[in-house]
Amino acid sequence: MKKLLSIFIPLLLLAACGGNGDGGQTEDDGLTEVTFVLDWTPNTNHTGIYAAQAEGYYEEAGLDVEIILPGEAGAEQTVATGNGDFGISAQENVTQARLQDVSIVSLAAIIQDNTSVLASPEEYGLETPSDLEGHTYGGYGSPIEEETIASIMQADDADIENVDIINIGDTDFFTAVQRDVDFAWIYYGWTGVEAELRDFPLNTIDFTEYSDALNFYTPVLITNEEMIENDAETVEAFTEATAKGYQLAMDDPETAAQHLLDAEPDLDEELVMASQEWLTDVYQGDAPYWGHQERDVWENYMNWMYESGLIESELDVDQAFTNEYLPGGE
Repeated sequence: MKKLLSIFIPLLLLAACGGNGDGGQTEDDGLTEVTFVLDWTPNTNHTGIYAAQAEGYYEEAGLDVEIILPGEAGAEQTVATGNGDFGISAQENVTQARLQDVSIVSLAAIIQDNTSVLASPEEYGLETPSDLEGHTYGGYGSPIEEETIASIMQADDADIENVDIINIGDTDFFTAVQRDVDFAWIYYGWTGVEAELRDFPLNTIDFTEYSDALNFYTPVLITNEEMIENDAETVEAFTEATAKGYQLAMDDPETAAQHLLDAEPDLDEELVMASQEWLTDVYQGDAPYWGHQERDVWENYMNWMYESGLIESELDVDQAFTNEYLPGGE
């Protein structure tokens, strides 16, 4: 699963260069070449992309889509500079990017609710934020992590100053919590499901139980403003075909998961199938259609970031997302 809540660090010189925003070259067969940048290694957050490709939805939409890993620059920077046409990000990264004049735009919420949690082995007894005092957290070195944990601890009359925070980077969660730390941040739909398959009982702390503002969109589908301004037809074609892919993942999770496995055979089949089943009802949640984004969600989380000192100014969130290109969108 992707690095959780990583801070977007723009390469300003590259961002200033920008891309051509023309949606790529057109092949002899009439298909428009499009590059899609993942946020992390392939997993079930991405199933709709692989399903749309395997089922021919992109080709039907006139697109030849190449799926690539983010590399050192990250999905946001790659898309912002036009070296990728579309990609996957998260609401906090889009917010920070736009405040640094990096004009990426969220086109769809891939998952409606924040499914990330703090997790620890059940035997450690960490059931509430106040239980975290006196324990060690393993994270990725992001200020957002510390502020988020501090926020829910404060809501539970506890103080993050009593937590030892260390950077564990990409260390496997199960290895880390048995060797180096007491708790870490995971996406339940992947690592939590893996824990169930391993018969590894977890205690989890859901951020959204302590703050409505922490129920933000992660992950999201992104493009850059130049694509929207110069090639809205490709943006609409790609977004609609992707929505069909995620609809298949909801309607027929086994088939969609198999498409992911066919493309990435090194993935654990049992985990992919179980994770896909878990996500079936989570992709759309209570939204009127897949991908729908609410302004209040963007504004509430932006306000929380501002009040927490994570951003220096408020953002016009209406510039950060759009539902316009989704089937049923406005």
